[in-house]
Amino acid sequence: MSRPRKCRKVCRMPVINEFLPAGEKPCGDAVILTVDEYEALRLIDKQDFSQEECGAYMNVARTTVQMIYNSARKKVASAIVDGLPLRIEGGDYQLCDGSEDSCGCGGCRRHRCDGEDPRE
Repeated sequence: MSRPRKCRKVCRMPVINEFLPAGEKPCGDAVILTVDEYEALRLIDKQDFSQEECGAYMNVARTTVQMIYNSARKKVASAIVDGLPLRIEGGDYQLCDGSEDSCGCGGCRRHRCDGEDPRE
């Protein structure tokens, strides 16, 4: 029997949750990128977190981050190479509610007095 899946902490939802290829109508179903996969891509590729730092931020093991990140990269590559729409939705995540004393992200906007996030 496998262990139950642990919710991954996500600090905020994506501002834009759907991307469509330009030009002709796409000839296939949208690729679904989960919110936790989006968060792993954002943290590792945009914010330059290591997989270990990303795991600590999302409250999961580094090996879990590696699995999430690899899945996300394959989905994004599929959408780009095959010219398919990409939609961000669903997944096993828990949105940060801002009530924690320490978010663990090293600068969560909700937990900083000045409202600035230095990692953005």
